[in-house]
Amino acid sequence: MSDAEPPFMRQRFWARLRGRLFHAWFLLRRPMTFGVRGVIHDAGNNAVFLVRHTYVPGWHFPGGGVEAGETALESLGRELVEEANIELLSMPVLKSLHFNRQSSRRDHVAVYLITDYRQTAPKKPDAEVAEAGFFPIDALPEETTPATRRRIAELFAGEPTAAYW
Repeated sequence: MSDAEPPFMRQRFWARLRGRLFHAWFLLRRPMTFGVRGVIHDAGNNAVFLVRHTYVPGWHFPGGGVEAGETALESLGRELVEEANIELLSMPVLKSLHFNRQSSRRDHVAVYLITDYRQTAPKKPDAEVAEAGFFPIDALPEETTPATRRRIAELFAGEPTAAYW
């Protein structure tokens, strides 16, 4: 790079370099990622629980990454408490597994249906969750993500289960 190049070109170069270095570090540290999402269904109101995070746009099912040394069910239980104040009362049902190629070439997400649960208190906003609550399936927030809408259609409208998130 020469000093004659405009500053924005140098900024782009350093941003690309930082991105590549971070990606390489991430792949060495975590060669594959695996996440869980909980579809908490209130059958009486035909509603599902959704969260809007502070760090990504849209409304999603609660969930997150499975940490080292943790089972998928342990991760799901932890994430539900953290993001929804919801405790599992019985075993959730694994409904589908999806390749999340938008996240990375190595990411998979397990989707669990939860019908037996207890919410200990309404979820209040915090550093991770901006908003959370139950929404009728036929009146989802406009910003509900396409993947969340697809999972709802697969689970409650009989649509075929997609391989991709």
